[in-house]
Amino acid sequence: MALLVSVLCSIFYFADFASTLAYQRYFILDGQWWRLITGNLLHTNFWHLLMNLAGFWVIVALHEQYYRMTGLALLFTCLCLLQGLGLLGFYPELIGYVGLSGMLHGLFTYGAVFDIRQGYKSGYLLLLGVIVKVAYEQYFGASAEVTELINARVATEAHLVGLVCGIACAVIILAYLVILKKDSSRANSH
Repeated sequence: MALLVSVLCSIFYFADFASTLAYQRYFILDGQWWRLITGNLLHTNFWHLLMNLAGFWVIVALHEQYYRMTGLALLFTCLCLLQGLGLLGFYPELIGYVGLSGMLHGLFTYGAVFDIRQGYKSGYLLLLGVIVKVAYEQYFGASAEVTELINARVATEAHLVGLVCGIACAVIILAYLVILKKDSSRANSH
């Protein structure tokens, strides 16, 4: 999955599909809904692409025990879609957006919640760390170095939306697992 996302993001970057795939609020409101997802797969420059893909590989490796190919593909797609919907619904002043960073915050958060579920104390540190990072960015903004490196304003709102979506996806999956376990227990007791 990490290889597939890397190839797709690289093709989109080098083929310069920004005009048809970038998150652009007004085009989305005019019916170009695919941009809610595809905007996450585009990047402002090569450094932005490299940073996001490196982050994706690290996060997938960190929490690989929670994913199978199909599940990760579904989670990735859901986080991208929810990211786009969150920006559209809660940040009307954000006209354009590209990059995986919002989805990465969601994927990282999702993994931290599952670490906690597995009893790993490090999950609490990871979750607290991402919450503190995002809260810091909401108050102080992104670092000037990263802004300069990607040659664009860092959309810290996307990081917040990603964090919330990651928690929401984890809670939904955990609730589903509890329901499955109860149904299985009932079936075995009969």
